[in-house]
This record gives sequence, structure tokens and C-alpha cells, in this order.
Amino acid sequence: MRNLITAAAAALTLAAPAMAEDTTLKMATIAPSLGQAITMATLANVVTDNVDGISIEVSGGGAATLHQVEVARGNLDFAMTSPVIYNLMVGGKAMYKNEPEAPELAKNVRLLMWFPYGGYHFAVRADSDIEVLDDVEGASIFLGPQGGGAYNAAKGWIESTTGMVPGEDYEAIKANWQTGYQAFLDGKIDVYVNGCMDPCGQFIQFTETEELRFIGPESAEGEEVDKWLGKWRYRAEIPAGLYNGQKNEGPVTSFDTAVGVAVRADLDEETVYQVTKAFWENLDQVTSDAPWAKSLSAEFAASKRGLAELHPGAARYYKEAGILN
Repeated sequence: MRNLITAAAAALTLAAPAMAEDTTLKMATIAPSLGQAITMATLANVVTDNVDGISIEVSGGGAATLHQVEVARGNLDFAMTSPVIYNLMVGGKAMYKNEPEAPELAKNVRLLMWFPYGGYHFAVRADSDIEVLDDVEGASIFLGPQGGGAYNAAKGWIESTTGMVPGEDYEAIKANWQTGYQAFLDGKIDVYVNGCMDPCGQFIQFTETEELRFIGPESAEGEEVDKWLGKWRYRAEIPAGLYNGQKNEGPVTSFDTAVGVAVRADLDEETVYQVTKAFWENLDQVTSDAPWAKSLSAEFAASKRGLAELHPGAARYYKEAGILN
């Protein structure tokens, strides 16, 4: 798995046999060390390795919300999306409220596939006296980069399940993904949060030398939790026994959501069909080295979530595969 993560995070483009006219497509992801970026880079590698004449170059870093705009403008071919950020772009709201062209630009963004973001893992050292999320009062927590979607999601889960908010009940440290993780490795913070499909590279690395526990709320039920989850988030369990140094005796309740691969609408149908087909029909090439890839499914990928519509080329493959009518 380490070799795959290294290759995916570095966004290596594998050489493919040349056709008369080769096509190089551009993909942007979030921080390369994160599971969602590794999923997208894996897609790029699988396609590049299996489709003659098509290669996908990946650049990592930056915000998915901005990448989505660049897809719409034709400067990128693929980027990360989600039901929430695409709906906000269509409505010109939140981070797009100062972008008057956003609703019109959204018309040039389509969907290749959805995939699980990965359950949000709230991690503490095994000897921590924080046993549930309700114990984090006074603690220091890395929720994700402040202002980002992961930060807001982790913050919302804590608030909806425990009533606690950052700045009043606990300290939410300001850091990017790399420095937030390093702070946890160095023992400078009490709780580290990362959403990923297991097994996750950060927790594999941590448990090579230390033991940890994942924590959940005393209760994940109630009107406030249901309201916060809304349409796009759902409860999920973090199982016991995922990592050698994981000390949970049973599953821990958390939440998950969907993210996706956006593609520019004016990319030709045949190219998008070949990309979609190559990924799903060759995914088994990587699952032995990347067990998290077993969590991917074409049924989830083609499901309807929010306002985003499948690109005709992607829809063509899902129909051929019997997933769509």
C-alpha cells in the first residue's frame, strides 16, 4: 500500500502506448496526502495505464471550491466536487457569492463519479483521558484547515452531538493538513480529525510507533443531529481492529458524506466514456495494494446527489453496465 500511496500522492503519470493523436487531460486535487486526493490520483493512474492515447496529469494542493471554477472555465478537465459545493456554485452562495459568473459557469461542470469521502475519524492517544467527544471540553483539536469543508463538518458534528463549540468549549488549532497531523504526531494537540476510507495512511503511520483510540459522541441521535446531517451526510461506523495500534474494543459512531470527480461539460463524450469505463473495469488492479479502494462502487458513483448531473460520457458507461436505466 505504501508504494501505491507514494505514487498516487506524487501524481505520477504512467506512460501509455501512443495513438495518432494523444490526449493529455488535467486534474487538480486537494492536498496530495489526503485520501480523497489519493483516490483521484489512483483514477488518473489507472486510466493512463489502460487507455491508449489518453493520459491524465495530476497536480495536488489548493481548494476544491476554486478548482471547480477552473473546470468550468476550461482550465482544468477534472477536479473534486461535492453535492454541497456544486449546489452552492449553482446558487452563487457562500464562497461563490462574490463570483457573479458562478451560476453560469456551473453549467459547464458535470459529474464523472461520486465516492465516499470516508468516515470522520476523531483520534486520541490510547492513554488519553478523553474517552468520548463529550470529554473534549478544554482540549486542543485539529478539525481541518479553518474555513474549509472538513473543518466545518467536524465542528458541526461536535456541536450537534455535544453542544460544544470552538473558542468557547475547546481550542480549534489553526493549521493546514500537514502541520495539523505533525502536531498530533508530536503530542502537541489532544485530538486529530481526518476523514478517510480505511485503512488511512496517516493512521497506519501513527500506529507504527504509538497506540490510538477513535472516539465518538455519547449519543449520535436526536433532532439536532438529524438536522445537521441533512441530505448529504449520513451516520457511519469506524470499526474496531482496523490498525495494529488501535485500542477500540468496538465500533465508534461517526459520519460520512460523498465527494465526487467533476469534469468539464464540454469535454467530448467519447473521452469521458473511455475514462469512466477504464477506471471501473480495471479498479481490481489496485485493490490488493489499496484496500480502501474496495469501498468504491459504481452504484454509489452514479447515484443522484444534489443538482450535479452526470456527463453524457459517464452516463453512457453506467447505462451499459446496467447501473442506470
